[in-house]
Amino acid sequence: MTVIATQQLRKVYGNGKVALESLSLEVGRAEVFGFLGPNGAGKTTAIKILMGLVAPTAGSVKVFGLPPGDPAVKGRLGFLPEHFRFYDWLTGRELLDFSGRLAGLDAARRRRRVDETLRLVGLAEAADVHIRGYSKGMQQRIGLAQALLHEPELVLLDEPTSALDPLGRREVRDIIRRLKGEGVTVFLNSHLLSEVELVCDEVAIVDRGRVVRSGPLAALVAGERELRVLVDHVTDEFRARLEGLGSVLTASDTEVTLAVADGEAAPLVAQAAVELGVQLHALVPAHRRLEDIFVQAIEGEAG
Repeated sequence: MTVIATQQLRKVYGNGKVALESLSLEVGRAEVFGFLGPNGAGKTTAIKILMGLVAPTAGSVKVFGLPPGDPAVKGRLGFLPEHFRFYDWLTGRELLDFSGRLAGLDAARRRRRVDETLRLVGLAEAADVHIRGYSKGMQQRIGLAQALLHEPELVLLDEPTSALDPLGRREVRDIIRRLKGEGVTVFLNSHLLSEVELVCDEVAIVDRGRVVRSGPLAALVAGERELRVLVDHVTDEFRARLEGLGSVLTASDTEVTLAVADGEAAPLVAQAAVELGVQLHALVPAHRRLEDIFVQAIEGEAG
């Protein structure tokens, strides 16, 4: 089932600024979808369009097969914005009760879900503390709680771990995995690429309003590997052989980092060293990180 589908989405603001240009995405049910890009890439505009808060200039967008502003869609969404403000004279429990009323939950379900979500985000002991007394991290947790309170089928999270410590980020990762296990789709925007790499099934990297790289995360990472080759001396002949086996990323007198398509290159590198009389000290394979792929995609666009 397709939960989010956009085709050739374009958004131009009144001042002529182009925020989105031909953005096409498809997100399936129970996927954790990473939506990545540098500042100003159009990520927040895209999320606002998915929420029905901003109208696109051109192109099409469907959420659950319906226009984002449709009331039938809004009841199935949960949203945590990057910049949030809550009524800080309320306690955490009071805020969630108010959110539950807005979502149309009856009193019994409201009480149950308020307690459940407070425990889920680690705020059960602070439930009756006024939000003005919450730290930034606690405010982010209560924001996550209000996004999940009504048990939505799609959750849009805009920088959900930016104010959290490492323990808090791990807890949010666990929550995201739990949501996926329950069949919930999570649309995640985050600058913390190491966090994205741990939870996402699919990613799309956007720059200047366009998707510049996308696909299953496992395939993107596995499709680009690095091979670190340490020798006594990198001769011209040896480097030439390496260039025939992959793409040289860095090179010095004693070390070459090679981008290769698969694990078959390693024995060929060792064979070349033996044949050319080069003393091989180490051959270290490694998958490229999402950060490497992100930088390569953005720099490729800039170039």
